[in-house]
Amino acid sequence: MRILLSNDDGVNAPGIRVLGDALRQFAQVQVVAPDRNRSGSSNALTLETPLRTQTLENGDISVIDGTPTDCVYLGVNALMRPRPDIVVSGINAGPNLGDDVIYSGTVAAAMEGRHLGFPALAISLNGTRHFATAASVACRLLKALSQYPLRTGRILNVNVPDLPPGEIKGIRVTRCGSRHPAEQVIAQQDPRGRQLYWIGPPGEKQDAGPDTDFAAIEQGYVSVTPLQVDLTAYGAQERLSAWLDQAEISEIW
Repeated sequence: MRILLSNDDGVNAPGIRVLGDALRQFAQVQVVAPDRNRSGSSNALTLETPLRTQTLENGDISVIDGTPTDCVYLGVNALMRPRPDIVVSGINAGPNLGDDVIYSGTVAAAMEGRHLGFPALAISLNGTRHFATAASVACRLLKALSQYPLRTGRILNVNVPDLPPGEIKGIRVTRCGSRHPAEQVIAQQDPRGRQLYWIGPPGEKQDAGPDTDFAAIEQGYVSVTPLQVDLTAYGAQERLSAWLDQAEISEIW
């Protein structure tokens, strides 16, 4: 198996190091990752400036000022030859649950892999301690995918409880929960008296029903949520058409 491995925490983050070492026990791995933490960058793609890379002593490739999406795009189209069989993103230091997937650079890297035509998996740890547990889960899933290909055309968003392996209760297939809107802004002043603003923490859980990713993690289960790139709200199309007719907007032309 040939794996393109990326993340949003940066090429030297502990999660990607642990996962890379584990994957190399059974696969050919090329790391292409941002040179620094790019958490929250979502699907940003660099278009107005050129990108530079640096190959580290261990063969990992760092993309200077690159986003996770940049890294996967470059990895697939220029830096990994032959091309990968699958794109893996992680291990993220912290969960990507519910609405987090909208902002997550970890999920975005996997999404770019899927957009380019490859199976893709994003893996996150609900904490910062037991990266080896998350690596073990990722390895099991990837070996299973190699033996039994899963042809859903979806991204697998995997979240792992921050627990030792023996305390993981199992795996659950879940849906994304949701959070209350984030509203906190932290205002400060710099030494020259100019105003600064920090984006506050995410909102509290709103929908954490029994079939959600939130619930699985809280109960000690690995959460696996299939995600799709197509954001079309098919159920709203008919209602939107009726509204356009009622509002007579289509008669403007």
